[in-house]
Amino acid sequence: MRRIGQEAVVTDNPDVIRAADRVIFPGVGEASTTMRYLREHGLDDLIRSLKQPTLGICIGLQLMCAYSEEGDTECLGIFDERVTRFKSSVHKIPHMGWNTIRAKNSPLFAGLGKDPHVYYVHSYCAQLGEHTVAVTDYVQPFSAALHKDNFYAVQFHPEKSSLVGEQILKNFLGISETLKY
Repeated sequence: MRRIGQEAVVTDNPDVIRAADRVIFPGVGEASTTMRYLREHGLDDLIRSLKQPTLGICIGLQLMCAYSEEGDTECLGIFDERVTRFKSSVHKIPHMGWNTIRAKNSPLFAGLGKDPHVYYVHSYCAQLGEHTVAVTDYVQPFSAALHKDNFYAVQFHPEKSSLVGEQILKNFLGISETLKY
């Protein structure tokens, strides 16, 4: 965020999160452990209730889905999509490195051009569904990004995705808080 001229507050304080103009739900971790932490701290219900633009990144996307195979975990259910482990005897798992996204019309991807490259590190992915707004092919096509109401989520790491990632973060910060959901 500093690279694009923004300050961020890292917190699990519900009052600070509720008062934020925007919320980024980042993640590196394991689904069941992270969901347990969210439930123990009342953050699961808080995240579901957010009205401001909210962006899930990596496991943030996965936990915003209905269910994850990782740890047989019931997740937040913001998106109906299910998260499954990549199954391949040919491809390297985890999926690490650069890949393209095929993006639909979404404010997150404004100004990126055709099939931009983003950086991934993951072994689980959200299946394609009604909330899919970008697709990547690795082992199989999967949801690179999801969107529903004020909730946006990306499987890749925009903070590691060079100028494309910076533009995605700028686009997220520019999403109007006054949109009606």
